[in-house]
This record gives sequence, structure tokens and C-alpha cells, in this order.
Amino acid sequence: MTSDSKRFLHPEAVQRIAHLEVRARHIVEGFLSGIHRSPYFGQSIEFLQHREYTHGDDLRHIDWKVWAKHDRYYVKQYEEDTNLRCTLLVDVSGSMRYGSGPLSKYDYGCTIAASLAYLLLRQQDSVGCVSFDDAVRVTVPPRTKRNHLQSVIAALDVSKPHEKTDLYRILRTVAEEYPRRGMVVLVSDLLAERDGLFRGLRLLKQRGHDVLVFHVMDDDELDFEFSGSTRFEGLELSEHLSCNPRALRDGYLEALHAYLDEVRRGCAQNVVDYALVRTSQPLDVALATYLSSRLGMHHRN
Repeated sequence: MTSDSKRFLHPEAVQRIAHLEVRARHIVEGFLSGIHRSPYFGQSIEFLQHREYTHGDDLRHIDWKVWAKHDRYYVKQYEEDTNLRCTLLVDVSGSMRYGSGPLSKYDYGCTIAASLAYLLLRQQDSVGCVSFDDAVRVTVPPRTKRNHLQSVIAALDVSKPHEKTDLYRILRTVAEEYPRRGMVVLVSDLLAERDGLFRGLRLLKQRGHDVLVFHVMDDDELDFEFSGSTRFEGLELSEHLSCNPRALRDGYLEALHAYLDEVRRGCAQNVVDYALVRTSQPLDVALATYLSSRLGMHHRN
């Protein structure tokens, strides 16, 4: 854990961390109880299958008996080969503090990250975490130990977030500091300059990472069901607007759909898995999306 993360561990933070850890465990264990045995659960030495040798494979995994019989190189694959190195990138900027339901976007995003971290560590995968706003706030290096979960959760408890989000700066930093290929999971409301977002995602893909984006948005932002005279205050700007929201709804939704289409297209063009999640959705939706993406990743490799 970095000195920055320790600075945030005042008594109230410890209580929040413990609560988030319990919530993550409850979500993951409830989710897994409804799934039949999967090769993505736990590390094992159980043999899965053969596949043809490719340059760079570990020579220790070559099945020499198959070579003697067929004069061709095949490697053995085990369940442990599914283990990976994952870095969670979590947006803790000012706009993430909005929420119309039980969980703000910040709370929801942190719970996604904590749940994924718990799942990854339970599978004996390596997981690290980067929390950010306009700059990196806390970095937790990837580890596989079960007690590493608290370090990841502590990184999410960031007080006084900065107003803006600079996604290109963050994604470029991660691409430079994590040269070893793995999976990168971005959790954000993506309220940032899109060109920088797509450039950053492209850079991660060029470095060999598989990338998954959880686009976290509140129902208010997606449905705009406001009525009566309403004052809108900027979370990342000091401006405000008082108006009749019904007069704005059609134009707002048109702009919103154009924005969401742009984000989906940008992710698709960069071969990035994308999931739009509402803060009102059950959190196990995020886990199902992650596992689906991970299955796709191994089919591609």
C-alpha cells in the first residue's frame, strides 16, 4: 500500500473499507453460488486439453508422448493457465459523486472494482488498482494474496476528488507503467474528452492488453425524468442552470444517444469490450459481463 493510501485510512475510512469488502464478498459469493463449475474459478493443476505449440510457449508444457507418437509439438493446458494479471482503473472524480438512488456512481463503481478484485483474488489471479481523477491518486501494484483486497479497497477511498477527468493522461500512464500484457478494466462515467479516451484505449491495445470498459451512469442521466422547475449544478464546473427540464428533455436525450453511440463505436473500433451499466442494475450484472469478456479473451488468444 502506498503512503497516499495510508493517509486516507482514518477511522471513517476504515469503516467504509470494511463495509465495501463485506458488500463485495456478498455479491461475489452469491453470484458464484448460482454458477456451475467453471474453468475460471480457482487455480488447479487439472489437465484441460492439448493445443498446438506456438513460438514462445513454455517448453516444460510440451507433451513429449504426443510428439513421439505424432512427430508434432503440442502443449498441455491446465486450468491454472487461465490465471491473468488485471489492473482496475477506477474514476473517483467529482462527477462520479452523483447519485439518485442508494448508490452514487462512485459507490457503484467502487463496488464493481472491489467485487472484481475479490473474484480475481479468489481465483488466484493477480490484481492491481489505480484510482484517478485528473491525475493518478493512488496506485496499488498487482498481487495475488487474498489479504491484498484491503489494499485495493483502500485505494478507492479518495477524499476531495479533483473536478476534471483526464482519461488520456491516465491511460497513457498505465500503458507506460504496466508493459506486461494483461487485462485492464476501466470503471468510469466517461465524462471526459472522447478523443483522448479513444487514443488512450488504442495505446493500451497496442501494448497487448485486453481492455474492458464499465460505463457507469445514473438513471437520471440516462432517462432525464425531471419535472418542475429544477436547478442543475455542475459537479465538475462552478456553473448552474435553472430551467424547466421538460423543455430540454428531447434535445438532451438526442445528445445523450449520440454520445453513447460515439463511445460504443470508439470502443468497437479499438476492439475494446464495452458495457453500459446503470447504478440501479444489480451489481452481479458487472460480474457476468466481466466473465463473458474473459471467456472471449481466451478464445481470441
